[in-house]
Amino acid sequence: MNHQIRSATLRVIDNQGEQLGVLTKQEALRAAEEAGLDLVEVSPTADPPVARIVDWGKFNYQRMKQLQKTKRNTKVQDLKQMRYGLKIGTHDLEVKNGKVCQFLKDGHKVRITVVYRGRELAHKELGYKLMERVIETMGIEVVQEHEPQFAGKQLSVVVRSSNAKVQDA
Repeated sequence: MNHQIRSATLRVIDNQGEQLGVLTKQEALRAAEEAGLDLVEVSPTADPPVARIVDWGKFNYQRMKQLQKTKRNTKVQDLKQMRYGLKIGTHDLEVKNGKVCQFLKDGHKVRITVVYRGRELAHKELGYKLMERVIETMGIEVVQEHEPQFAGKQLSVVVRSSNAKVQDA
């Protein structure tokens, strides 16, 4: 802003949005002072850098409002979790699957976890079968982010809705 700009030449835009052309730093500062406004560098990486003649307070206020608006409109994608026991009943399974389907429709990813207790660890294949049954009986089409992973006393997989956009991490 103003004298903090380091470039010797700048592409200058006035407060009406018209280009004044490529000017030296001193000429741009003089034009800003004549208008009673500030010289603000808006694109320092351009060649030559772009600067605008604006009222700094108003410019900063509008920029902050725009940032708040974009932040408000962004959807946070949470990772929800649903835990299942190996001895889960049919109705309980349906209720939990309904909740998972609602999470997926809302655009969230869901970690489905099968929890083993005590001697159930001797029958790990039952957990894999339950996991398959959970995914098959889901009301909507889902995509597994990875294969089911066994860690400690839990078998887990992350699923997302197949019509959800794939986002790179």
